[in-house]
Amino acid sequence: MPILVSMKVAVIHDWLNGMRGGEIVLDSILKVFPDADLFTLFYEKGKLNERIENRKIVTAFTDRLPFKSKYRWYLPLFPTAIESLDLRGYDLIVSSSHCVAKGVIPDPDAIHISYVHSPMRYVWDLYYDYFPARSGLKFLAFEFVSNYLRTWDSVSSNRVDSFLCNSEFVARRIQKFYRRDSKVVYPPCLPKGFQVKAGKKENFDLIVSAFAPYKRIDLAIEAYRKNGRPLKILGSGQEYKKLIKDLPPNVEILPHRPRNEVQEYMAKAKTFIFPGMEDFGIAPVEAQGYCTPVLAYAKGGALETVVSGKTGLFFKEQTVEALNSALAESDRKEWKSKDFQASVNRFTEEKFIIQIQKTVETINKNSGKRRGV
Repeated sequence: MPILVSMKVAVIHDWLNGMRGGEIVLDSILKVFPDADLFTLFYEKGKLNERIENRKIVTAFTDRLPFKSKYRWYLPLFPTAIESLDLRGYDLIVSSSHCVAKGVIPDPDAIHISYVHSPMRYVWDLYYDYFPARSGLKFLAFEFVSNYLRTWDSVSSNRVDSFLCNSEFVARRIQKFYRRDSKVVYPPCLPKGFQVKAGKKENFDLIVSAFAPYKRIDLAIEAYRKNGRPLKILGSGQEYKKLIKDLPPNVEILPHRPRNEVQEYMAKAKTFIFPGMEDFGIAPVEAQGYCTPVLAYAKGGALETVVSGKTGLFFKEQTVEALNSALAESDRKEWKSKDFQASVNRFTEEKFIIQIQKTVETINKNSGKRRGV
């Protein structure tokens, strides 16, 4: 990509403490910009892949605060922390943002492209899911902080030259909250030329997810308490202690599994369960890569990744009855590997990288015309 030869590039990511969907996207962005410096709020060495950890990583002052494992406590400091990152001298800034990364302060002549996984969901449309309490001192504190964060999030969107996002669902939210247009570039879920794998299925269903309130793992547990089917849940997160209480015997939670083991479970599962409303959701695409049908809530990014009747089914209400009814229907279906292949072909890393490159070329060319270059 010749236009990048003389450009000094900075990549911004909210925090680096595990390999989740956002970090998979970040890894592909770094392939496009092999000499870029990486900036973040927090960094925990040993929790990411080599490509990320071998990069020059610059952290904000938040990385030196105590109790780093409780980083969410410092949410009110995040806008100040991201703005404290010194980006002078960088020609191109690429932010990978689901919280505050898009709010960095660039040089006036720098190009800033922001790939938005989601506007800050816990202060916008999912605010009441994260903070259900409506009274008391904690409620008042949340209200004050959230109002400040919403204002900052909206204002800081003006620092971005071009928005990219992972789904039409997120594009609509960017328009709603920032009043900005964005281009959908699907995440790099699978490698170039990926061929689906249709192996023998075993008698269990599967969830692979972070344990956050909006993921609705609790709904799935209650559904399986009633239907009695074996369910394995791979993941960890803030709701772990809550979810492991009073688990029915047919439901098993398996935290902190290596990626190759996760893939083995995806290949063997009868059905992949996706009970929450996600911005996109890489895991359901990966499950389709193993010809595992996806049972998903009919809202959010799943509507773009799952092909109803061909690679999975939807349930329209987040209720035990709706989930179990769709599960019974799924058992009666015959699934074809060619349908899974056609679906996952839309989400390869090759297509993602090409779209990122084209975006940079176009914006750089237009920016050069404005500067008279």
